[in-house]
Amino acid sequence: MSTNNSKQPTRMSRNSGQRFSSKPKHGWQLFRKIMYLVFAALFVVILAGIGLFFFYAQSAPEVSHDQLASDTSTRIYDSSGSLVSKLGAQDRDYVKNKNIPGTLKQAVVSIEDKRFYKHHGVDPTRIMGAAVADLTGNSLGLQGGSTLTQQLVKLSVFSTAASDRTLKRKAQEAWLAIQVERNYSKAKILEFYINKVYMGNGVYGMQTAAKYYYGKTLSNLTLPQLALLAGMPQSPTSYDPVKYPKYATQRRNTVLTAMVSNNVITSQQAAQAKATNVSSGLVTSHTTTSSSLSKNSKVIDSYLKTVYSELKKRGYNTNTGGLKVYTNLNLKTQKHLYNTVNNDSTVAFPSNKFQVGATMVNSKNGKVVAMLGGRKVGNVSFGLNRAVQTDRSSGSTMKPLMDYGPAIEYLNYPTYQPVQDTAYTYAGTNKQLYDFDNKYQGTITMRKALVESRNIPAVRTLEAVGISKATKFLGGLGMTFKDQLTLQNGIGAYISSEQEAAAYAAFANGGVYHKPYLISKVTTSDGKSKTYSSKGKRAMSKATAFMITDMLKGVMTNASGSGTAANISGLYQAGKTGTTAYPSNYSSTVPSDAAMDSWFTGYTKNYSLSVWTGYDRQFKTGHYIPESETKIAQLIYKSEMTYAQQNKSNTNWTAPSDVVGVTKNGTQEYYVSGHPGTSAIADSGTTNQYSSSNNTSSSRYSSNSQTTGTSESESSTESSTDNESSTSTEQEPGGSGNGTGSNDTSSANSTSNATSTENSPTTTN
Repeated sequence: MSTNNSKQPTRMSRNSGQRFSSKPKHGWQLFRKIMYLVFAALFVVILAGIGLFFFYAQSAPEVSHDQLASDTSTRIYDSSGSLVSKLGAQDRDYVKNKNIPGTLKQAVVSIEDKRFYKHHGVDPTRIMGAAVADLTGNSLGLQGGSTLTQQLVKLSVFSTAASDRTLKRKAQEAWLAIQVERNYSKAKILEFYINKVYMGNGVYGMQTAAKYYYGKTLSNLTLPQLALLAGMPQSPTSYDPVKYPKYATQRRNTVLTAMVSNNVITSQQAAQAKATNVSSGLVTSHTTTSSSLSKNSKVIDSYLKTVYSELKKRGYNTNTGGLKVYTNLNLKTQKHLYNTVNNDSTVAFPSNKFQVGATMVNSKNGKVVAMLGGRKVGNVSFGLNRAVQTDRSSGSTMKPLMDYGPAIEYLNYPTYQPVQDTAYTYAGTNKQLYDFDNKYQGTITMRKALVESRNIPAVRTLEAVGISKATKFLGGLGMTFKDQLTLQNGIGAYISSEQEAAAYAAFANGGVYHKPYLISKVTTSDGKSKTYSSKGKRAMSKATAFMITDMLKGVMTNASGSGTAANISGLYQAGKTGTTAYPSNYSSTVPSDAAMDSWFTGYTKNYSLSVWTGYDRQFKTGHYIPESETKIAQLIYKSEMTYAQQNKSNTNWTAPSDVVGVTKNGTQEYYVSGHPGTSAIADSGTTNQYSSSNNTSSSRYSSNSQTTGTSESESSTESSTDNESSTSTEQEPGGSGNGTGSNDTSSANSTSNATSTENSPTTTN
């Protein structure tokens, strides 16, 4: 029995066996449940992805043949809508498919999209392969998961900026790539791509690149040369064979390796090509790039440079954006300004080193209609733009902006306000301020002080106004400064011709300031447009603007005015001169009447024009402006304003309702209603009439009829009231102290130690 019993399984053994055999069954069921859940979740995700894809695809822009075939240059139009320049591919030499070497096609496909001839615009296999390659580090330079067709779509329709690499854009890009594949053959798509890609140095398209780098067409290039071109679009700047031959060699060899992998060349061919120096065949003299090919390139160079600066500040891609940019440029006015400073024999420029910076704005809206950044600059593209530089002192053109404008605005000064032209020493120092003639006229009117551009009354007026209020007034005119302004700045600060033209335009426009701007509209490659304008803001009262304008007329029309050379007979206009003298420690090396800078800023109701003249290296031997040449800025103004105004209205300013006219000493004066000021003006013996009229009854004007009277040049820009030549200019930039020392016979050392956009230049004292 014991034997039989031993053969029967016990209950424990049976139970144990049952438990053992149930484990795999339960584990498999659990695994299957997990897999079901995973696949179900994956299915839901796929459905959601498909739904999201088609949702984004519905809002995708259309892609046309013109977009695929056209270049991606930025087109610039003037104010009349005429194309004036293109940055990018206007020099592109389009090559048809039949003329594209088969080797180049094979190279492009091998490095950019190996399965190009197998997919239909989007390649799931490529996407997975690119992901694996990225993880293993064996990508052979492939461009992620984007097919060559997707890259073409991106270049044709979308921005290439990193900020635009969104899921929505990728979905739309893929959708459009599928549409492109349905409508065009593979050969045509490859043709579009080869002609569109950016190749560095302002060159678009591989045919253009072949001519730029090798001086040949694509059909005449060797295997290593074609391989280099095929690889450049990934990073055209880094793979420039001239600037970076090491990286260019590496990229070329990567392309050759990809071609071997794609079975289009042999390993032996690749080895021979890799052994070729990447610099072999490169030309030393490149074909002119597209940005400088425009027939207007020299004429509008500075204007274009500022346009591109504005575009970049607004976030636009000027290299591959395919933008249409509509500007405020008046091309005819721009050409006249260019010709005046480069080809006009009536303006006696002393040398080709003598430079000009000028800006003209529409007084009513801030549109920059013309801008010139230099003269005789050769073939330099996008060179120094002196129209916007802020490292040269504005001289006495600052007086209406910082001294007399605020005095009327905040202190209600009348135009006949008594001001003192007497000995002046800057507070807390022993440094005296002098006028250009080193003389004093005693008590004179504010009008006389401004017309004759006398320094001491200007600084005394600023002192009465206060730096705080004067700075506030300048801020309303678009001028901010890094450092605190001082009394010195009342007769000179570091601002640009663009800033000054816009500020003076506020006087012309009844006290309303418009920030100057060059771009009126931008249309992107997907057809979306955005317009731009400058919203006007009141910077001063109508009374201030009118009274300053009325006084500034005399600068040009009065025999003792400092700007008579700029006068245009019969034209209602106003303006101001400005010059700067050399610092005292340098003044002994130049003639006593030498100036570093000479300005003239003037305006009509239509336009405001600011002109700076001088030398880039003003301390170089011979690079000073003698008294006879300080008129050049005025002559440039006269020529340009005469041209700009020839078909425009010529109307005078009228006094606003709160301004009262009164005759004093035979001169029409004005005051703000309720603020007549002091009527007892000490008579200094002068009988000059500081009338606001233009000394003509004609409503037309001629550039050949200049009212000069007994005009002299501004003794280094400011006229003397007697027959003696003055020996100094209005002010002397460059010092850190207030005013000049007692041993300095020139005028005040009134350099601004502030600037609107950059640190002030330093000079020694």
